[in-house]
Amino acid sequence: MLKLGQFACTCVSGLVFFCSLPRHFYCSFSALFFNHGNNAVAVTYEGTERNCSVIPPYLPSTAVSTTLQLQELRYQMRLMSISAYIIPGTDAHLSEYLAPRDARVAFMTGFTGSAGTAVVTQSKAALWTDSRYWVQAERQMDCNWELEKDVSVSSLAEWLISEVPSGGEIGFDPFLFSLKTQEEYAINLESSNRTLKSMPDNLVDKVWKNRPPIPPDSLTRLSDRVIQRSWQTKVEHIRNQMRDNPYEPTALLLSALDETAWLFNMRGNDIPYNPFFYSYTLLTMDEIWVFLHMNRLTDELKAYLNSSCTGPLCVQLKNYEDVLGHLKTYVAQPGVKVWIGTEYTNYALYEIITPQDKLMTSSYSPVLTTKAVKDDKEQQILRDAHVRDAVAVIQLLMWLEQAVPKGTETELSAAEYVNKCRSQQKDSRGPSFETISASGPNAALAHYSPTEETNRKLTVDEMYLVDSGGQYLDGTTDITRTVHWGTPTAMQKEAFTRVLMGNIELSRTIFPSGTRGVNMEMLGRRALWQVGLNYGHGTGHGVGNYFGVHEWPVGFQSNNVPFRPGMFTSIEPGYYKDNDFGIRIEDIVVIVPVNTKYGHNYLTFETVSLVPYDRKLIDTSLLSSEQLEWLNNYYKTIRELVGAELDKQKLKEEKDWMLKHTEPFSSASVCSSSLTVVALAIALLHNLV
Repeated sequence: MLKLGQFACTCVSGLVFFCSLPRHFYCSFSALFFNHGNNAVAVTYEGTERNCSVIPPYLPSTAVSTTLQLQELRYQMRLMSISAYIIPGTDAHLSEYLAPRDARVAFMTGFTGSAGTAVVTQSKAALWTDSRYWVQAERQMDCNWELEKDVSVSSLAEWLISEVPSGGEIGFDPFLFSLKTQEEYAINLESSNRTLKSMPDNLVDKVWKNRPPIPPDSLTRLSDRVIQRSWQTKVEHIRNQMRDNPYEPTALLLSALDETAWLFNMRGNDIPYNPFFYSYTLLTMDEIWVFLHMNRLTDELKAYLNSSCTGPLCVQLKNYEDVLGHLKTYVAQPGVKVWIGTEYTNYALYEIITPQDKLMTSSYSPVLTTKAVKDDKEQQILRDAHVRDAVAVIQLLMWLEQAVPKGTETELSAAEYVNKCRSQQKDSRGPSFETISASGPNAALAHYSPTEETNRKLTVDEMYLVDSGGQYLDGTTDITRTVHWGTPTAMQKEAFTRVLMGNIELSRTIFPSGTRGVNMEMLGRRALWQVGLNYGHGTGHGVGNYFGVHEWPVGFQSNNVPFRPGMFTSIEPGYYKDNDFGIRIEDIVVIVPVNTKYGHNYLTFETVSLVPYDRKLIDTSLLSSEQLEWLNNYYKTIRELVGAELDKQKLKEEKDWMLKHTEPFSSASVCSSSLTVVALAIALLHNLV
């Protein structure tokens, strides 16, 4: 029997010996040599992660060669006389999801995770990313790159100070820096005699010979059947907020991609999984300028935007690349003041709004805060989309329950199946993000998505986590369910139940209007904390109407806005045991008013995701009577709403499955806190007698 951390390795002579290797080498090895006495002993292996400490370095098949692009980038750096170049993992709109043409970190490093910053000097190259992606980075990067695990700007600045000579300049693209990022770098480098240098052209783009083009598809407008507010109504509403602002802004600059798309009820497909298009808007009290790629506008859209006139409700269309020059011209006028949202405005646009008395800032623009509260139409159609989406997820879970015991399905086939199910639903527009389909130890990586290299067969012996969502013309969905088709361990069952308890506790919470999510986020963790468990990701995020699946500024983080009726957010506690299993239960909820005995300005959450949880993973003895009541009421809602939709779609087998999995739970096994209090009181009375 092997000891933990050791592997049986076969020498060329056929001798079997034990060698201590990193945990990620799973034994089947490739051209590695050990000294065995005076003889070199050859060992072959194939690991899932790189090993740069051996000679020659070992690279898995998933690693990407980056030598050529590094050579070419360093040549460009020498031409510009800079000692280092910073490559952020974002675009000019500070987006979370990137178009292929903006995936500069991936092009330079091979690493495709959604969060990362790369830095290149003449002799070194390093990537900073957080713990979600450390394993992925080790699988995808070659040995040209160091992996740094402290993602703070201060850590990156310390590395730069150690690698860049005194007096050296550090280049960056100001379109890819937020205001906060630029400020943090400047502060950390302030006394080091190293300076940031804003570069007019992106150096990665100069060496990226086959950079993907902008999609040629025409932009579209939303159908009237999913719109309550016309774009003219929205524009006047935003202008009213500008008029009411005591700082008296004369213009509003919109930089986030969802801002222009929302304001004009338009959609595109420039960003994977997100129906956005490259754009900026500059809105004043009597003019509207929209900057986009003009060749993608049909005559119908131009007429829709009233682009042939110049009045207050006429959109003046400009080329996307003209935004910097146009903003500079506007700011040069006397008596103007431009309002920007600092979270999504890049440094290139910010730095030309001078002097400071011509600038007004808030964390989020009034468009983002207005968009966060759905109107009556948006609320109803988003609910409707979740009912149809529940049908697709139920089809997936029913199919897996039947197919997995046969041993023929994998993480990839499950992801493909749920996408197929959604595609058959009314108004489907594709997935809202890459499906997280994870079995066993893969599910312990919170943001894992399967590839051909990592694809794992689904079995009845492992837990399975599927986090998926759909884009529909009337809404965006995001839901996570964790299941087990065999016999879960006691630890798995308890962990799942405690995650469910956190989900329920948040979902049933009543709170004053204006409460911030961060102030109640611990309710999602409390049941886990009680037994020393926790999770390392956020507890929830906003969601859009045929928009981004992660829609700011709603959610449970410190920089999210207070909750108001009509907002939608996810609630998604979890637990992840390294190299073993992962659990997450995610539902979308809408904030709604609630009647209380004394107060009148209170809110609660109403769950709009409508898929049952895995019954065999729920230990009802851990649930309070209030939690069990909530769960049974939730299942009753599923039966009513999803049952009617299944009938409408004539899906009898799926309905039978749903009814079986939403049977009410008995309260007989519940050990609630209230019952415990009653029992203690009875015991006390008995002792007194």
